[in-house]
Amino acid sequence: MSGAALQDIPIARPQIGEEEQAAVAAVLASGRLVQGSEVAAFEEEFCAQVVAGRRGVAVNSGTSALHVGLLAMGVGPGDEVVVPSFTFAATANAVRLCGAVPVFADVDPVTFCLDPAAVEAALTPRTRAVVPVHLFGHPADMTRIGALAAAHGLRVLEDAAQAHGATWQGAPVGALGDAGAFSFYPTKNMTSGEGGMLTTADAGVERTARLLRNQGMEERYRNEIVGLNYRMTDLHAAIGRVQLRRLAAWTATRRRHAAALTAALTELATPGIVLPRTADGAGHVWHQYTLRVPAGRDAFVEGMAALGVGAAVYYPVGVHRLPAHADGLVPNPLPHTDAAAAEVVSIPVHPALGPDDVARVAEAVDATARRLA
Repeated sequence: MSGAALQDIPIARPQIGEEEQAAVAAVLASGRLVQGSEVAAFEEEFCAQVVAGRRGVAVNSGTSALHVGLLAMGVGPGDEVVVPSFTFAATANAVRLCGAVPVFADVDPVTFCLDPAAVEAALTPRTRAVVPVHLFGHPADMTRIGALAAAHGLRVLEDAAQAHGATWQGAPVGALGDAGAFSFYPTKNMTSGEGGMLTTADAGVERTARLLRNQGMEERYRNEIVGLNYRMTDLHAAIGRVQLRRLAAWTATRRRHAAALTAALTELATPGIVLPRTADGAGHVWHQYTLRVPAGRDAFVEGMAALGVGAAVYYPVGVHRLPAHADGLVPNPLPHTDAAAAEVVSIPVHPALGPDDVARVAEAVDATARRLA
């Protein structure tokens, strides 16, 4: 196969069309570019559709949403925050940016989400909050995490960067903890080009987050606290509003693709891989379709690329092993984190795929796995 044909089915493909372009052009023509009516409308519409009417504070990235969420909940120096190590570093970075210390806990080996038992084992008198990550679009066990938090007086900030529209026991993620943080990075289930959203039902958290994102002021030149510049532009919000209208259909497509991949690979009895499973009560939105390849994971990725199908390894190193977080706290071993980092690989499931593409992805997985078996 020629080099030009490599990865003609990519791992992700943002869908930006004429409607998004027209929305941006309208904002440019208006002359109001930052934190105006488009941002306010995006906050209202996103929260009404995605988090059961909680309030939203739009910011410039998912990391900013995590940061202002923790700050608004009072996390600061001397505090500890329990986070998973099998995630993107931004989860722990946000804790550090508050002056607090991330405490790394292990994940469930099936869902890759924070293990409530590991959270409980990591608690100390200094623990102030827990940040469960709804990884790859699968919700964490918010029933048990919520019960732990209530029993120990902890705040819960959901990292829902990859889980727009996911549910746990029928309730939407981002509306299960004290606050939720979403990302609109280009590869997410919907995008605004770049951006994030903090969602909450706590009026105090909401107001503090609004102050923090805008230099500590709601009214111009009346700076109430020391704040940041995390404003979302109206250009990004306009894109987000268009994408939001397509989110439900895209989610349904992702779910169909995931079901088709699972059915095909099960029927083929593909050797050497472990298929993803969804926990009881979880409404998965399939940001990624993530396999385990216990032996030869890197060769598997190369084999997929040779067949023109993208495959990606997300989080090949646990955050607790990164230089930036080498002094984070790891009170207990993280065997499931280390195993996941060594074995996982994601394959295309995004809504830009057609049925023939999905079939080809499954065929490439089967052919590659058999060659390596």
